[in-house]
Amino acid sequence: MDGTTDMGNASTPTWRLLFSGANGAKSCVLAVGVALHAINLYMILAILPSAVKDIGGIRYYAWNETLFIVASIIGSSLSIHALGTLGPRRAYAMAAGVFALGALLCALAPSMGVMLWGRSFQGLGAGMLVSLAYAVIRLVFAEPLWTRAMGMLSSMWGIATLIGPAMGGLFAEIGAWRLAFWILCAGSLVFAIFAVRVLPPARAEAGMPTSAMAWRQLMLLVMSVLVLSVTSAALHFQQNLAGLAISLGLFAWFAHCEHNRDTRLLPKGALGLRSPLLPFYCLLGGLALSVEVIEIFAPLFLQVLHHQRPVVAGYLSALMAAGWSAGSFTSGGATPHQARRALATAPVLGFGAIVFLTWWMPCPASGSLADIIPIGVAFAAVGTGVGMAWPHLLGGILRLTPPAEQGLASASLTTIQLYTTAVASAVAGTIANAAGLAQPGGTTGAQQAAFWVFALFSVIPALSILVSRRVVALYRSLGTG
Repeated sequence: MDGTTDMGNASTPTWRLLFSGANGAKSCVLAVGVALHAINLYMILAILPSAVKDIGGIRYYAWNETLFIVASIIGSSLSIHALGTLGPRRAYAMAAGVFALGALLCALAPSMGVMLWGRSFQGLGAGMLVSLAYAVIRLVFAEPLWTRAMGMLSSMWGIATLIGPAMGGLFAEIGAWRLAFWILCAGSLVFAIFAVRVLPPARAEAGMPTSAMAWRQLMLLVMSVLVLSVTSAALHFQQNLAGLAISLGLFAWFAHCEHNRDTRLLPKGALGLRSPLLPFYCLLGGLALSVEVIEIFAPLFLQVLHHQRPVVAGYLSALMAAGWSAGSFTSGGATPHQARRALATAPVLGFGAIVFLTWWMPCPASGSLADIIPIGVAFAAVGTGVGMAWPHLLGGILRLTPPAEQGLASASLTTIQLYTTAVASAVAGTIANAAGLAQPGGTTGAQQAAFWVFALFSVIPALSILVSRRVVALYRSLGTG
């Protein structure tokens, strides 16, 4: 395995080993690849209103996010085959090049149509960059450092929440939104050169298939996301329910294909009821949903109901990502007992926070410190819990997967996270609209939407608490203590 010679005494892994010598340069490549995606994701939220004022296309505003996520899912799934065919060096260069092309199109966009093409290319490259980071971990680091490396990657999201909104807000305020994309374009090209110099050129080994792509399953996932996204904005609740039913049907078809076909997006049998991987994937998805539902609507509710400025509302929401980063970084070196405790605690914190928000968020307030401090604490608690558990979830999935399919498992981590992001956005939007966010709208509509969105989504962490018990038992059986 490339990179193990840099490890020194790998039986006693430390953060120092991860960031020293050749390992330090490789860690930097993986971290920056994830950071490019995350910074871009938060930056666009700040500059998109300015871009729409300039080039028009308000009707297709939401498609900037929809197409980005759909393309990211495709990129995530393609990454494993790019890695097997091209090797780490050229796969990273290709992903960064596609991302740079998307940023260039956005920077030059004369209309929303070109902007959407740019966002699609950005999503394709970003999905590959994030998925490659998790896949390359096991190729360039010895196994004892996997959990720490995954904690490092998770921490990049918290850093991005500090850089992305500030970067986007600055360029939006000075009327230079295109400059933000020019900087991303140039930065990604410099990153590509750095990756080529640092990463090994050899093709990946076991678990990196170069065979046919599971196009049928990939298209079923994409279609289920698109159906949910389109119907979540429908005016009638019956249309929302029809879209949800169709999307569930497409996902069931996806699961059927995963079980019966040789080409797959997930390790063999991962969705089987008796599979040890299924509880890990379910907990991963449940924790991601708990975070995403808060991230999607919290800024809006904070502005409408708690009278916070957009910047303040954005950075209050960023406390969740900051907690995620802190939790991931500190939990990367946890003992086996601490890891199991983190896996059990994460959904409990999520459940408690969402139940609290169900009660507190719908109540209009003056926006004083006494009002917003409890909200900030709840956001930070959710993020910290997920961050503490995340590296051990990802590491557990890799260790439960046979070596020949660890490449698929690595790529699937990003695919599942992106898919749950899209599902959370669409389902939360459907609930909010049905509860009255748009009609009657205003403060009353926001109150009703805040209550029902958080109340219904509290079921997710509640179920995750039950799933976590099985995950903890399986984690213990891995021989981790």
